[in-house]
Amino acid sequence: MSSWKDNLRTIDPYVPGEQPQLKDMIKLNTNENPYPPSPKVKEVLQRFDLDTLRLYPDPDSALLVEAIAKRYNVENNQVFVGVGSDDVLAIAFMTFFNSKKPILFPDITYSFYDVWAALFNIPFERPALDDDFNLVAADYYKENGGVVIANPNAPTGIMQNEEFLRDVIEHNRDVVVIIDEAYVDFSGKSALSLTKEYDNVLIVQTFSKSRSMAGMRIGYAMGNPELIKAMNDVRFSYNSYPMTRLSVALGIAAIEDEDYFRKTTGQIVETREWTKERLTELGFSFGDSKTNFIFAKHATVDAEEIFAKLREKHIFVRHFNSERIKNYLRISIGTREEMEKLQALEVNGRIHFGELPVLEPRIREI
Repeated sequence: MSSWKDNLRTIDPYVPGEQPQLKDMIKLNTNENPYPPSPKVKEVLQRFDLDTLRLYPDPDSALLVEAIAKRYNVENNQVFVGVGSDDVLAIAFMTFFNSKKPILFPDITYSFYDVWAALFNIPFERPALDDDFNLVAADYYKENGGVVIANPNAPTGIMQNEEFLRDVIEHNRDVVVIIDEAYVDFSGKSALSLTKEYDNVLIVQTFSKSRSMAGMRIGYAMGNPELIKAMNDVRFSYNSYPMTRLSVALGIAAIEDEDYFRKTTGQIVETREWTKERLTELGFSFGDSKTNFIFAKHATVDAEEIFAKLREKHIFVRHFNSERIKNYLRISIGTREEMEKLQALEVNGRIHFGELPVLEPRIREI
């Protein structure tokens, strides 16, 4: 009898958010941007020379790297690009976390971290967030093999200030500290300046949220040149052509349209703050989200019940089954119209769901 199964690598995989394919839905479950990419992205796409797709792309993605470096006022050799920030983070885990000491990240955070750690045989510990879902700096003072902090955090939406980050970094000068800033553009404050002071800090960002490019898969990291070179060495060891010609061309167009970026992120933040007020009136409580989602629980109705009722109306939000957060919903910020549909609820001791109208499919513009 064949024993090939004995040599399989088995792991509990990351479970991404549901991607329903309904025409009449309001999709608020995966933190996508409700607005289309920059009009400049559309222009580049329409002009794109399909014949070039028969050729391999530039392995260095030099033009995209240059555009990102220019946007953030760093040198080209301080920028690494990958197929979404998940790819970037996975490569960072492989590159920097190779000691026998456990890496540290919170018990409630992006749930891919422990999957990568298990996949790459990296020991890890998950210090618990406090009762208000804040990180506790002292938990990161002990000896470790590296630190990963999502800031703002997901799924909580809470952001730690620069003083907190500096404190953690000062206590971890001998390991790499990764700050995952997937949602930072909705907070107004990146920790990028810390990379000028500390050679062990890596900032990771993405085009998926604030630049409306989740379907294109573009992520990037910024840090000192030695960190970036080490990541490139690992990346080129298994995939020398990670970024397609199309993703490079569209990524450049997206990051160069600063006016559109500020307009759309500003509108999402405005809608988020309005949604906070309405959810409070409906009996929900939540932290001060600095992302494009709100992590909320209701005073009297279980999250699973609300999730199911909304799903019946083709309104999709995210529910997690983990013990500490099973009574919370993560609600992405859509257009103002979509958030009004979500909140077409009446509260009378419990939430009563009436016949909620749903949006007809259309091209959203801003």
